Amino acid sequence: MYSPESPYIGRFAPSPTGPLHIGSLIGALASFLDARAHGGQWLLRMENIDPPREIAGSDERILNTLRRHGLNWDGPVLEQSTRSEAYDAALQQLLSSGDAFRCSCSRRQLARFDGIHRGACVASVNEEDCAIRLAVPDEIWEAHDLLQAPLRQNLLQEVGDFTLRRRDGYYAYQLAVVVDDAYQGINHVVRGSDLWVSTPRQRLLQSRLALPTPTYLHFPVIVGSDGHKLSKQTFAAAIDDSRACDNLLLALRFLGQELPPRAQQSSVERILNHAVDHWHRQQLPAVMGLPESAFFD
Repeated sequence: MYSPESPYIGRFAPSPTGPLHIGSLIGALASFLDARAHGGQWLLRMENIDPPREIAGSDERILNTLRRHGLNWDGPVLEQSTRSEAYDAALQQLLSSGDAFRCSCSRRQLARFDGIHRGACVASVNEEDCAIRLAVPDEIWEAHDLLQAPLRQNLLQEVGDFTLRRRDGYYAYQLAVVVDDAYQGINHVVRGSDLWVSTPRQRLLQSRLALPTPTYLHFPVIVGSDGHKLSKQTFAAAIDDSRACDNLLLALRFLGQELPPRAQQSSVERILNHAVDHWHRQQLPAVMGLPESAFFD
């Protein structure tokens, strides 16, 4: 866990599956402000480990949007697509310790077991065509947060033996995020509450790989009129970079933060300087989802 003696290191980790929308800008801004308000570093990681879902040019468009909004990161961008050796090493460690197993189960075969593995494949394993899963213990795992109430899950009963590498050879988010947070020295993770439910899985992986656990802060995500999180998959509108000041003010309003005086609202730099100086975690709304209609005309 993070200690006051450790320098704060936070991050933003978008996927290049399309341009940033207002929800992802809110995520970037929240993590940026928390890092800067605590005198910390803010790193950027491009989560490009799922090529079938990626859209060409999205990575550069994301970087440009961040720059236009004054959200300048520290150091080089870490590309997950360059990290296969690290993920393979983690998988080998888990396989060697018996904490992971190869699996060639079909959905039909798993249906006989309510879709949940019990630490082993129920089919004949074909090592040329298999996933790798974590063997999940039948016990409670707990995650703590600076904003949300503690989350307790029996991962075996609620999730099952989850995937670390898919049958198509692509690495799973849960593995990559844990390995890369440790590699980058991330000790504060500020992200949307939609990812809160996956935190016990990451805690388990951190334990199995003997990696440190960051301090977590999960803020509410913004939802559309249908009650679902705004996302690229639901065709949320791309951020208009020419309206950077307006976008930042909307994001600050959503996050419950004090807006700068009107005279300072026409400058990205002044808006961000004021936001850093007046950042208060306790003003973040604690509910898990807030409607877009409450903030946008």
